[in-house]
Amino acid sequence: MSLSIQQQAKLCQINQTKQIHHSELIQSLWGGYGELLRVHFKQGLRSSLVVKNIRYPEQVEHPRGWNTQGSHQRKVRSYQVELAWYQHFAAACDNNCYVPSLLDLSADNNQQWLVLEDLHTLGFNQVKQQVSAEQALICVRWLAYFHARFLQASAAQLWQQGSYWHLATRPDELAAMEDSPLKQAATAIDQQLQNSDYHCLIHGDAKLANFCFNQEVSQAAAVDFQYVGKGCGIQDLVLFMGSCLSEQQCFEQQDHFLEVYFNQLKQAISHYKISLVNVAELERQWRALYPFAWADFQRFLLGWSPDHWKLNSYSEQQTQRALKALA
Repeated sequence: MSLSIQQQAKLCQINQTKQIHHSELIQSLWGGYGELLRVHFKQGLRSSLVVKNIRYPEQVEHPRGWNTQGSHQRKVRSYQVELAWYQHFAAACDNNCYVPSLLDLSADNNQQWLVLEDLHTLGFNQVKQQVSAEQALICVRWLAYFHARFLQASAAQLWQQGSYWHLATRPDELAAMEDSPLKQAATAIDQQLQNSDYHCLIHGDAKLANFCFNQEVSQAAAVDFQYVGKGCGIQDLVLFMGSCLSEQQCFEQQDHFLEVYFNQLKQAISHYKISLVNVAELERQWRALYPFAWADFQRFLLGWSPDHWKLNSYSEQQTQRALKALA
């Protein structure tokens, strides 16, 4: 898949130049749904742009074999949600929770593209496979400000329940689970997460790979908003911790990460001058949901990939805490 002549002309028009210098593949999109490109220019408003070029495949591929129609429809919906996010919500983010600006979009039945500013040209040129616990807290701060910015916000046009693993969109994975107390409690755990008095927009796939850092690793920006929607901020925090902390670090850093997250969330709520929110009660409720968020993700993993490295004694401990709370 490459840029068509029409797409190349459009990019030149957007960047007010006559010629593309070259383009490079950043990565292929999951399951063969297209590609993410960095397009370079010798002249123009910007030295490069990022293009998310999506085409729904005739033959669906999945590295773990989940090639169902439900899986395909979830992905299609996710790209529609990301388009709506950039159209209607992204501009509300500021430097505390930076996201790339949308420069152009188009969509038809089988294809969609997003043209975004290139975070690399803004100094966010570090993508990390591993970070220290202190560096990880830069992303925790981003999450806190993002959640505060969209606290109690409408999720119109987005996922009414954010996150890529939530129960309603994962019936195949639930069916694949071996019978267990966790499988039997899946609906009850999902309801606990939905029934909080306080919600926000969650990123929905807040793993380390979806953050870009500046050179000093003192600030982060986020990408990939296919699963943004309504949820509790603690769900993003749990997914992020699981993506970058080892089993031992989760045990050792749990209290510190929760403390930093809620302190930053309070500062962000004050920064955005959000009123009519009982911050102490919000923290009480979301802290209580911490083990439920772990259990919910463990439920997904056990159905999707039961030998996954993120399934460990820490996630199991949190799952047992949630099950005990339901008893």
